[in-house]
Amino acid sequence: MKKPELLVTPKSLPHIKELIDAGADAFVIGEQKFGLRLAGEFSVDEVREATEMIHQAGKKVYVACNALFHNDRIEALDEYLQEMKKIGPDAILFGDPAVVVSVREFGIDIPLHWNPETTATNWFQVNYWGDRGAKRAVLARELSLDEILEIKENSKYEIEVQVHGMTCIFQSKRKLLGNYFLYRGEVMEVENRKENKNMFLHDKERNNRYPIYEDMNGTHIFSPNDICLIDELTEFFEAGIDALKIDGILQTEEYITTVTKLYRQAIDAYFDEGEDAYDEIKDGLYEQIKAIQPPLRPLDTGFIYKETVY
Repeated sequence: MKKPELLVTPKSLPHIKELIDAGADAFVIGEQKFGLRLAGEFSVDEVREATEMIHQAGKKVYVACNALFHNDRIEALDEYLQEMKKIGPDAILFGDPAVVVSVREFGIDIPLHWNPETTATNWFQVNYWGDRGAKRAVLARELSLDEILEIKENSKYEIEVQVHGMTCIFQSKRKLLGNYFLYRGEVMEVENRKENKNMFLHDKERNNRYPIYEDMNGTHIFSPNDICLIDELTEFFEAGIDALKIDGILQTEEYITTVTKLYRQAIDAYFDEGEDAYDEIKDGLYEQIKAIQPPLRPLDTGFIYKETVY
């Protein structure tokens, strides 16, 4: 049985070094012009430096190009992908078919990971895009455990599942925050909104606070809770899920590094010592994460154990 890849989202170049030491196997990096909801912003030069650092450590780097590309961004996308061809990351994440067209047009042989965020929900889709060049599919967060296992069983390609972090529940290309503040006669810099961790939509009826920010891809609203599956990994291990992702968006570097270390312990305990060893420590690992979890971000298991209604 093969260990799953532990995939993380670094916030900076120095943070990558910390995460390598913490036991991460792979990294998602990029810049918001091309990638959605990245934990950190990496320019082309920083992607080049990060790729060298990560490859020297024997790890993998994936560059996010999973934004939606309207006609005004196609030329920039083509140029960006050609730069990536020179740099040589291990994969490019995409959701928009425009990326597939550009990769074919310019003879770019970097592997693709299909990541449409919310619509990767069945194995037929996975195999369809796999047959067109995507060696991996990033599954939607809104799937139950049974659905994930069914997709893995019937897929011909790699499967990635998010096991920790925020879930985006809404994105609009519109500048909803900008319009709101304009309506109120206030002015805020759009570039700073992602760094403002105190911006929430408050649902008084449910007593929920939904993190929200705006960037050049529009407005993003997140679930009120964070996924945490560190004590629920056994069936993922048994099914052979290829990659487990920790999404660190809107979290601190210290938090992401600590969580990465704990998931590394969980994976190594199961595969190096056996299921009983993992069972002995998993509750303690969960409690360690719970102890550092921000007060406004309760932990839950997401959709894993929710009943699917058709």
